[in-house]
Amino acid sequence: MSEFVIHNARVVTCDPARAGLGVIDHGAIALAGSTIRWVGHTAERPKSEREFDAGGRLVTPGLIDCHTHAIFAGERANEFAMRAAGRTYLEIAQAGGGIAASLGPTRAATDAALIAALNERLDAALRGGTTTIEVKSGYDLTVDGELRLLGCVAAAAKRRGQRVVPTLLAHLVPPERAAHRDRFVAELCDQLIPRVAEAQLATSVDAYCDEGAFTLAETRAIFGAARGAGLRVRAHAGQFRDFGAAELLGEMSGLSADHVEQISEPGIAALARAGTVAVMLPGACVQLRLPVPPVERLRRAGVAMAVASDLNPGSSYCETLPIQMWLATTHFGMTVEEAWLGVTRHAARALGVTGAGTITRGARGDLIVWGCDEPAYIPYRYGTTTPLIDAMFLGGERLVAALSPLAS
Repeated sequence: MSEFVIHNARVVTCDPARAGLGVIDHGAIALAGSTIRWVGHTAERPKSEREFDAGGRLVTPGLIDCHTHAIFAGERANEFAMRAAGRTYLEIAQAGGGIAASLGPTRAATDAALIAALNERLDAALRGGTTTIEVKSGYDLTVDGELRLLGCVAAAAKRRGQRVVPTLLAHLVPPERAAHRDRFVAELCDQLIPRVAEAQLATSVDAYCDEGAFTLAETRAIFGAARGAGLRVRAHAGQFRDFGAAELLGEMSGLSADHVEQISEPGIAALARAGTVAVMLPGACVQLRLPVPPVERLRRAGVAMAVASDLNPGSSYCETLPIQMWLATTHFGMTVEEAWLGVTRHAARALGVTGAGTITRGARGDLIVWGCDEPAYIPYRYGTTTPLIDAMFLGGERLVAALSPLAS
């Protein structure tokens, strides 16, 4: 197998064996097929007839968006206007908006329409540097409908070099089932989760444990069914109220606790003990005018923090991660190093995926060559129309057409 070598680069390895971001100045990367075979200094690089001179530019792992709701139909711009006028998320939801407002359009959309819309959003994420992206179900809330959404995600993923990680989301009890929520939860546990696991349509189950969604007891039942089916567990935890989901995730070795604007000290300690990642979703937090998650307390406890887009039609209609990195470093008070690890190594950990988020031997060759030499430049120029990505490699293959107009 012929090797391909990227050299003369400022390589941000995100390697846990190296300090900080693991930067190698005058670095080089050797790829064998889709896999990174060697990382080191340019002067020591393996010989190869195929080379790419990075010209001293920054080379990083491909970005990983570990929390999106990217498959849906319709939009909710009217709710954005209502919030701008002072209405809260919960007030809008109680009036028939919120998640429930996306059910009708999504249920009515054809598979072809859902896949086409999903591909458009995945393309936009890719142009922003996202080479691995999680996609949750959750905008149908029937057994057959959620299976259909995950089937559409699988169909889209088959045609992409971008890695797509599917998640079954227990979003909330639909309005038409509110009088019999116990039966709905039983359907999730006894029918939907086992069928998803059997068909290998998701790698984990995410439960929304919060005001207006699932109770802690219901979440425990959902998690028990997921683990019994061989799926990992994650949660929307403490966006509006702390119901104890973080402690439950710690108990059940959950992959991630997402949102965590509201989390107790015992909850933080539970995440730290279990190695559960806290996923920061600054786009939604800022748009909903919520308190900032306790970043300093999470940091002190040694909880790994990821940063994600929360791409969804209601509270964070954003496909690109550099904007979220900017918000994480300005509004949330995370460091540039934390933001970068949050969209690379820690995001991979939040998804439970291996061979992603680092430039290390054996990792998949998802790489970005940026038009700069400083990691801080990416969140610093978060909204520029000037192309920041000079080249991108997916599984060792350089993209050109898929990146237009950003490709060099």
